[in-house]
Amino acid sequence: MGQQHQHGRKVVDHRPQPERRDRLIQEKEHDPYKPSLKPADPGVCTICHAVYEEGRWHWGARPAAASDTVCQACQRIRDHIPAGILTMDGAFVRTHRAELLAQVRHQETLESSEHPLNRIMDIRDTSDGMTVTTTDLHLPRRVAEALRSHHHGEVTWQYDDDDYFLRVHWQAD
Repeated sequence: MGQQHQHGRKVVDHRPQPERRDRLIQEKEHDPYKPSLKPADPGVCTICHAVYEEGRWHWGARPAAASDTVCQACQRIRDHIPAGILTMDGAFVRTHRAELLAQVRHQETLESSEHPLNRIMDIRDTSDGMTVTTTDLHLPRRVAEALRSHHHGEVTWQYDDDDYFLRVHWQAD
């Protein structure tokens, strides 16, 4: 509560006070693949050819004097360590596999066109549907929300409190 002084005495101000943003706790991002130091700017991933320039990754032509590096997404793919897993199961998944796979790839294209580090690592068939592993947390949730919007079904997600990891499940029968 704010305090005001009026004629030498303290008056308590009961009006709501604006939030102090300088006191908000900044949570540490626990992504072990996020480098503690920024890559050399400009830089180009030697595997996928994404460009790091002006503090962000994008797709584009290799800048003059760019340094070679390996982006976080390619490191995750190389190490087989996903940041996200989307599981899809149910009768609908088994009977509409090709259509769902096309939608998964479409969402990947939309996401990775703006965010090169957000990619699919692998898609595997399971006995009850499909599993998609990704290099980030955003893509599996985006895909599941698009599937729910188009086909309905149920979406659940679970973030790992200790690691940079998200498990998303979409089921439609």
